[in-house]
Amino acid sequence: MPVKNRFAELLPEITAWRRDFHENPELLYEVHRTAGKVAEMLREFGCDEVTEGIGRTGVVGVIRGKTDSSKRVIGLRADMDALPIHEQTGVDYASKTPGVMHACGHDGHTAMLLGAAKYLAETRNFDGTAVVIFQPAEEGGAGGDAMVKDGLVERWGIQEFYGMHNMPGVPVGQFAIKPGAMMAAADEFDITVTGKGGHAAKPHDCIDTTLTAAQIIVALQSVVARNIDPLQNAVISVCVVSTDSTAHNVIPQVVKLKGTARSLDAGVRGQLEEGIRRVATNVAAAMGAVAEVDYHRGYPVTVNDDRATEWAAEVARQIAGDVDMSMQPMMAGEDFSYMLNERPGAYIFLGNGDSAMVHHPAYNFNDDAIPAGSSWYAQMVETRMPAA
Repeated sequence: MPVKNRFAELLPEITAWRRDFHENPELLYEVHRTAGKVAEMLREFGCDEVTEGIGRTGVVGVIRGKTDSSKRVIGLRADMDALPIHEQTGVDYASKTPGVMHACGHDGHTAMLLGAAKYLAETRNFDGTAVVIFQPAEEGGAGGDAMVKDGLVERWGIQEFYGMHNMPGVPVGQFAIKPGAMMAAADEFDITVTGKGGHAAKPHDCIDTTLTAAQIIVALQSVVARNIDPLQNAVISVCVVSTDSTAHNVIPQVVKLKGTARSLDAGVRGQLEEGIRRVATNVAAAMGAVAEVDYHRGYPVTVNDDRATEWAAEVARQIAGDVDMSMQPMMAGEDFSYMLNERPGAYIFLGNGDSAMVHHPAYNFNDDAIPAGSSWYAQMVETRMPAA
């Protein structure tokens, strides 16, 4: 089964939707225009139910097949939010909102799932119920968690979840996936180092917080290098260093560090948190200072169910002819993980071609990928719930 002919016909229309979303990006939960247009279109398509305001600004559409002897319910998810980045693509449909752009392709994800919803509402060639899910706040706001907590799974009886993300560097229309841990748990930490400030010419009268902070930054790397099994994946990165003084000749009283810890295993995740707390507090104590650690657990590991991965890959193989099953897991985070923690499912990557990487100001979703992506969404429903 190659790309469905209907999506080749719909490509200009879906592309127009995508570019409209691209011109009008919105952040986190403030996706009111986007969610409103999504809900309006789902109603126009003839969805059996359209519900707004799930997880604050999420939208859920229900499409029932010609029959329902299977009693199966499949959830398909796309994210809607943009990023606080100033666009540098130069396209004629560039963002009209200064400092905000669709730098991760969520405009494409939303448009592709809308295309699939239109097709499924037209054909209904399946036995069961398809639930299309348009989620806010993937970019750090845990919108997936908010929708789950708002009753997404129980209210619609979803039994399996499937999601998709574009991937620069993979040929357009090709797919990549793997079973098991696919994307990392993404945690954040804040370390506040307090000492005794004073004149830079008299360090002996001070407890030097900048030196202490520097020692902590270096020592944190030993958590991964010497506490984590070398065959496991883990990253600790300190990304922000700030002080309560900007003077050249003042040893500050307080230094603050901000960073992230990434892992692909729940046990390793716990080791990272314990290691960061232990190293920061004890290095500071050795220097005569005090370190307070605020550790925040973010998105959990995104884990693809083995059987669901096989089903997702087989559908992708029918569309693209081949699927990269050898891809390595990524240390980026993804809040589709909250849905996969509730029900089995799979998350697949769709090639975006030779484009800038996501989260880059020159990134742009490749509209040529739309037919393959919409076909995959629709065919997952028709394959998992074949017409009776």
